Amino acid sequence: MLSDQLDAGRDYRQLKAAVGIHLLDFDLFNDGEKQQQQALWRFEMRDETQPEVRLGNELQLNIIELRKADRLAHEDDTLHDWITFFEHWQEDARMATISHEPIKQAVNRIRQLSGDEEAKRLAFVRERALHDEASLMHDAREEGREKGREEGRLKEKRDTTRNMIALSTLTDEEIATITELSLVEVQQLRK
Repeated sequence: MLSDQLDAGRDYRQLKAAVGIHLLDFDLFNDGEKQQQQALWRFEMRDETQPEVRLGNELQLNIIELRKADRLAHEDDTLHDWITFFEHWQEDARMATISHEPIKQAVNRIRQLSGDEEAKRLAFVRERALHDEASLMHDAREEGREKGREEGRLKEKRDTTRNMIALSTLTDEEIATITELSLVEVQQLRK
């Protein structure tokens, strides 16, 4: 996001902040009571040896641990309403208590999508496509690993065959039987 803003000759001080907001459906920081009582985290870039020297808020990472934030009931009403939306959007009674208009619109949009058969079908197709893609990528990686192992075994056989040719008085037929290579391949390696 920052690099897209950099044109030739542009002053770095004119950069707009690149802010990442990550909503987690699990608790990431749980070491000790202090971490268990904090659900909103903001990380900025600081120097490792002099942490008081920082780049400012141009690069920041904000993390909201939703379950913890819901449990701790954050003081900011709007933020708490959004947390409630992400954690309890399926609970009609709970969502009816929220008066923040953008959240009401989000709830209505979800209801429209879940009631629309075509939208459900498209969501299902998209979800299935994502699963298929992940499976294909996994299979391709496994196939690549297996191919690499097979090539490694073949290289070992050929190296063993070369050593046997150089160090023994065995015939090409005997070497082919021992190494499980074809007689033609053993003869080619001997050449």
